[in-house]
Amino acid sequence: MKTIKFLSFAFIGSVLLTSCNDDNDSAPVNEEEVITTITATLTPVAGAPIILQSRDIDGDGPNAPVITVSGNLTAGETYSGMMSILNELSNPVDDVTAEIFEEGVDHQFFFQATNGTVASTSYEDVDANGKPIGIQFNLVAGTVGNGNLSIILRHEPNKSGTNVSTGDITNAGGETDIQVVFPITVQ
Repeated sequence: MKTIKFLSFAFIGSVLLTSCNDDNDSAPVNEEEVITTITATLTPVAGAPIILQSRDIDGDGPNAPVITVSGNLTAGETYSGMMSILNELSNPVDDVTAEIFEEGVDHQFFFQATNGTVASTSYEDVDANGKPIGIQFNLVAGTVGNGNLSIILRHEPNKSGTNVSTGDITNAGGETDIQVVFPITVQ
């Protein structure tokens, strides 16, 4: 009889211990940002800034984004770049740029050009681990001609992957939050 009582208490105790598990130990879920507008402002040492912008104010709706480029790049010119990321579906408009910077360890911008129109890009900001983010960057215009500049924001890239910290997306992994292709002309 003592054995049955002991087993009963042991069973009840184990049920109570497992049912009172603290589920608050899990990491918070970090949802992807809603991005409707991405603006890259390229400011030369002298002269007017060039604005590259993609606006998709219906989000995942049926309308394609409106992509605009305010002018041509000058071959060999160095531009100081600044990204602005907005969610225009929220009221008031949500400036997602600050959130991307705060969560910098989970984000990185990549810049890819075609036809030699961009000679190089370099990062001017870093996350808490000293790895690049890309909200602030430098861009050196390449050779005269037409091409495309793709700006890609990756969520949870492997920033320690081979050449990722220099802007090579090949080994970055992660998920693409947004990718925009801007037509550019270098003169």
